[in-house]
Amino acid sequence: MTARPEDPPPRPPGAHADLLRRHRSVLPAWLALNYDQPIELTHGRGRHVWDAEGRRYLDFFGGILTTMTAHALPEVTRAVSEQVGRIAHTSTLYLSRPMVELAERIAQLSGIPDARVFFTTSGTEANDTALLLATAARGSQQVLAMRNSYHGRSFSTVGVTGNRDWSPTGASPLHTLFVHGGVRSRGPFAHLTDERFVEACVADLTDLLGQAHGRVAALIAEPIQGVGGFTSPPDGLYAAFREVLDRHGILWISDEVQTGWGRTGNHFWGWQAHAGSGPPDLLTFAKGIGNGMSVGGVVGRAEIMNCLDANSISTFGGSPVTMAAALANLGYLIDHDLQRNARRVGGLLIERLRAATAGLDLVREVRGRGLMIGVELVRPGSQEPHPRAASAVLEAAREGGLLIGKGGGHHGSVLRVAPPLTLTVAEADEGAAILEAALRATAATPSVRADAEGNHAS
Repeated sequence: MTARPEDPPPRPPGAHADLLRRHRSVLPAWLALNYDQPIELTHGRGRHVWDAEGRRYLDFFGGILTTMTAHALPEVTRAVSEQVGRIAHTSTLYLSRPMVELAERIAQLSGIPDARVFFTTSGTEANDTALLLATAARGSQQVLAMRNSYHGRSFSTVGVTGNRDWSPTGASPLHTLFVHGGVRSRGPFAHLTDERFVEACVADLTDLLGQAHGRVAALIAEPIQGVGGFTSPPDGLYAAFREVLDRHGILWISDEVQTGWGRTGNHFWGWQAHAGSGPPDLLTFAKGIGNGMSVGGVVGRAEIMNCLDANSISTFGGSPVTMAAALANLGYLIDHDLQRNARRVGGLLIERLRAATAGLDLVREVRGRGLMIGVELVRPGSQEPHPRAASAVLEAAREGGLLIGKGGGHHGSVLRVAPPLTLTVAEADEGAAILEAALRATAATPSVRADAEGNHAS
C-alpha cells in the first residue's frame, strides 16, 4: 500500500533495539510485552496497523479490545480535534455538556431503570468504583467473584481476580469468595448438560453463602471472561444466580469492560444473555467506547450510585476530549449497526476457524460470540493446556501479518481474536487463513511436538 504523506517514515537501523533497551531500563520488569522481538506500532487505518519498520498487519486484537470501530476513524479524530481546539480539560467540578450527553445515552442504553453514570479513565477504575459503591451500600467488605476472572490491576480489583497469572498478591481490602460457573468446558461440572451445569453452580453458590460471615455486598462477574480466555457459562446462569442473590440482598455487578457495545453480536451487553431476572444493579464499562481514548465508567440504579456520604470528584474521568470521542464513536457504532456486523462477520469467522482446525489435535476448542473468539490450545493427545504453543502461534501469526492476543487461566493457552467491529468478510477470511497457517505450522514444529511427548512421558 502506498504511504500517505502523514504516515511516519520507517525508523533508521538500530532504532528498534535502542527503544527496547530504553524500555527495559526505565519501565518495570512485570510490564508484559508481546513477541520475542516486541514491535512498535506507529499508525493505523481501519483494521490495519503499521510498525516502525513499515510492515502492515491486520489487527485482530484492537489494543486489547479497545479500538472498537476502526483505527483513525474520521468521525472520532474530528471530534477530538474540534474539542481540543475549544477546551481540553475542566474536571467534574464544572458542568460539562459532552459528559451529560454521553451519560444520558449510556443510561438509556444500559437497561437499568433510573440510572446514574459516573465516568472514570479505565476499566480497572470502573470496577474499583463499583466495588466501593456496592460495599458502601451494603455495609460489607465481603464480595463474590468468579473463578478464572479478571477485573483489573488495582489493589481492590486484583483481590477479586480469580486468575493466578494476573493476581500478584493475596492481600486485599476485600474478603472474596470465588464461585464456579465462568468456565463451561473445564472444571468439576464440565461433563454436565447446560441445565444441570446451571443447577450445580447455583447449588455451589448457595452452599458458599452458607459459609459467609454476615452479609455479602455483591457478585462481580464478566458475562464472557476476557483475560480468562473468552470463556462463558450457559445463557441464563447469572439470571439463576440473581434469584439467590436477591434473597440475600446481594448486588450484581456486570463487568462489561470487554463484552459491552455489541461486540458479542447477539446482545448489546453481555448481561442480556442472562436477562431472566432483569438488568444488573451496577454495570461497568470501558475500552471500546473510547476507541482508544481513556474512557471507563459505572452505570447503576440511583439509590446505589447516590449512596456515598462523602464528597468525590474525578479529575480526568469525564474529560471533555474523551467524552467527545466516545460520543462520536458510540454514534458511529449505532448508526452503522456494528452489533449486526459483529454477529454476521463474527459468525462467519468462528465457523471458518472451526472448519480450519477440525482434526488439528493442537486445538481443543474454538469458542466465542460475535467478534470475541477464543482458540484454546492443548498438548496433542491430551486436555493439558499448551501455553508454549500459544506463544509460538502468536509469533507465527505476526510473521504472517496478523496481530492477535493471548489469555486463559492456564498461563496463556488461549488465542484471543477480537477485531474492530467494522471488520469485513474479506478481512475475516484473510485473518482466518493466516491464523490457520500459523496453527498448522506450529502443530508441525518438532519442538512443540517434543514438548508434548516429553510431558506425556513424564
